[in-house]
Amino acid sequence: MTNPPRPEPASPRDLVGIGIGPCNLSLAALAHPLAELDAVFYEQRPGFDWHPGLLIEGATIQVPFLADLVTLADPTSPWSFLNYLRTRERLFPFYFAERFHIQRAEYDAYCRWVAQHLPALRFRHQVDAVRWNRERDAFEVDFTQLDGDGEAEALGRTYTRNIVLGVGTTPYVPDPLRPLVDAPGVPVLHAADYLDHRDAVLAAEHVTVVGSGQSGAEVFLDLLRHRPAGREKLHWIGRTEAFAPMEYSKLGLEHFTPDYTRYFHALAEPVRDRLVTAQWQLHKGIDAGTLAAIHDELYRRTLDGGWPDAVLTPGVRVRTAGRIATTQVELHLEHLQQGSRSRLTTDAVVLATGYRERPLGRILAGLDPYLRRDGSERPRVDGEFRLVLDPSVTGSVYVQNAELHTHGVGAPDLGLAAWRSATILNSLTGREPYPLPVRSAFTTFGLQEPGARMPQARQAKQLTPLVEER
Repeated sequence: MTNPPRPEPASPRDLVGIGIGPCNLSLAALAHPLAELDAVFYEQRPGFDWHPGLLIEGATIQVPFLADLVTLADPTSPWSFLNYLRTRERLFPFYFAERFHIQRAEYDAYCRWVAQHLPALRFRHQVDAVRWNRERDAFEVDFTQLDGDGEAEALGRTYTRNIVLGVGTTPYVPDPLRPLVDAPGVPVLHAADYLDHRDAVLAAEHVTVVGSGQSGAEVFLDLLRHRPAGREKLHWIGRTEAFAPMEYSKLGLEHFTPDYTRYFHALAEPVRDRLVTAQWQLHKGIDAGTLAAIHDELYRRTLDGGWPDAVLTPGVRVRTAGRIATTQVELHLEHLQQGSRSRLTTDAVVLATGYRERPLGRILAGLDPYLRRDGSERPRVDGEFRLVLDPSVTGSVYVQNAELHTHGVGAPDLGLAAWRSATILNSLTGREPYPLPVRSAFTTFGLQEPGARMPQARQAKQLTPLVEER
């Protein structure tokens, strides 16, 4: 039986969110107490989940628990991670655990708890098109309501003055390996699907992990821990010159502050493009604890003499790949420093090759004539996370985690999600429901006068001299 969509308001909404990942979930949580704001968020999936294929036991997120959905914009919000623990009567155990970095599975559970309590979220709603309607002076959003099997159940349309895109990223598979992923037989999969196929991968005689970032390290460590000593039969390769730790020094972390984001946005486009590539270790390195755990596990396997049957080689790219019959895969490798080449035969491949921003072309096709683009034909994004549109469009389209080219390495970082959401809500409402810090880093990233953005120094309180009693 077909269920009609919920009735839409007669006047345009204030905001329609497209996609419900951590970024738009943060925005929805901070928008929730703003009673005057008519907002709704659409997501085609049946419920919230966050990289379910990588919720490996023991794996932690790479930011402190304070980088939840709301705290860095509003520590008093009921949707904070600490309040989640309180409602679960887990606050004291967490206090005694003394954990600054929580497990991925716990972060996912926290986000699902928030999602279950926010009335503005509409799961099983697939957005099909967005257009600018001049007569209504609003965006026109067409969507399809899906049933429990993911099939179309009903069509709907709503109007809104503003849109925020939070459609997230999509797993990236390098061209030489793409045909292998789509073919049946030998398990060749992206790390995003690792847990769904973990038993098949563990059963393979020889396994290769491709990718030298955090996901590759976590998958390799999990495989290593579940393979018998002396018969590990594992290869771990990646393009970077080393299995390098993520930059985690105190001043290095200031690249993930609002100060640096503003500095980066003001740079020339060619400079920004060079920096995004050069700063890979700020956001694509490996957590030092994970590297230590891998070394500890490998070292443990040498205690009885001999070395584990595991090969770890950085600085290697996959040139081409193909199947040998239906039981194995052959990878053609090239060492980038030596210039040497070799072949590797393996029984399973896990591609920890990262993610790319999800293309916005399909959703924004109706707005294409209004979009302003940069020299590389990418959408221009202003300092308040709005797409730069033709002046005839009076509404705004905000983006979340789709602005790496304009806002730098902090774009996908969970630690800036609450600040960005607050920035968007302040811009959208035309007031300041969430006061934001004037300064957030000790580092001054350019040669501008820092005093212009420093908070005024506090004046020492004048104390009244004590008068000796007579």
